[in-house]
Amino acid sequence: MVIFRIIGRLFFIAGLAAFGYDLWRWLVDGEAFRLEPLGELWFMIDPSSLNGAQAAIQRYVWPWLWDPAIVTVLLWPAALVLAGFGLILMILFRRRVRRYA
Repeated sequence: MVIFRIIGRLFFIAGLAAFGYDLWRWLVDGEAFRLEPLGELWFMIDPSSLNGAQAAIQRYVWPWLWDPAIVTVLLWPAALVLAGFGLILMILFRRRVRRYA
């Protein structure tokens, strides 16, 4: 399950990059420090994919999945969501040490 460990590392690095972006806005731009919500970051990167994901989930998967569940996650800080998801993947798919008796 090497691929899931790699994906986990990529998500963790993306979380660190999002945190770096938040620090950059605070230190260089002089804005108040705040952790950017995942939905706002996604909208800044590619607004059409966010709208497409919403339409596809509401139309083809389950309409109530978008509003209570996914919107809640999109309001959480991007750095924590991405890094947390990456850590979960890395822990679930870590190498197991085989012990011999």
